[in-house]
Amino acid sequence: MKYHIIPVTAFSQNCSVISCPKTNEAALVDPGGDAEKIKAEVAALGVTLTQVLLTHGHLDHVGAAAELAAYYQVPIVGPHKEDQFLLAGLPEQSRMFGLEHCDALTPDVWLEEGDVVKVGEEKLTVLECPGHTPGHIVFINQTAKFAVSGDVIFKGGVGRSDFPRGNHEDLINSIKTKLLPLGDDIVFLPGHGPMSTLGYERLNNPFL
Repeated sequence: MKYHIIPVTAFSQNCSVISCPKTNEAALVDPGGDAEKIKAEVAALGVTLTQVLLTHGHLDHVGAAAELAAYYQVPIVGPHKEDQFLLAGLPEQSRMFGLEHCDALTPDVWLEEGDVVKVGEEKLTVLECPGHTPGHIVFINQTAKFAVSGDVIFKGGVGRSDFPRGNHEDLINSIKTKLLPLGDDIVFLPGHGPMSTLGYERLNNPFL
């Protein structure tokens, strides 16, 4: 499995392109904004986008999702339905952060724990990891030892829990009971900042 990171928005959010080297099919994960930049990088990669995947409903992760899904004529998949209130409130989120207006969004498919998303011949298993938001999900490719963790865990940090319906206890529980048991050799691509491994964070992350 291949991945390519496209930093977008003033929040330096890690939008990513996850692709299958055998079929050249790809998923666009968390396109938070800067749609034209994303289009250019996808074109340069030469992949065929089949879907837009969302880890959670915050504006900096979904801001360009509707525009790009329409442009590529692909479905929006995820997050969990518990984040519906955030996607319905995107106009308010954009006003709150002083950013360009973003219409409310309803994905084509909601995801739940255990669902499997196929990107070409690659399989991403869904884990529900609430805490940063109630409907936050993480995508895991066990074969590649790779995860897209959104804003659950970062190198040396964890996601904020002071947003509406965030919960720090739930967040730490998600990391300790869902993510760390996956194994120390899992490499994760977070929503912001550099990549890391679960093993490194288990030993060095001050929040754990």
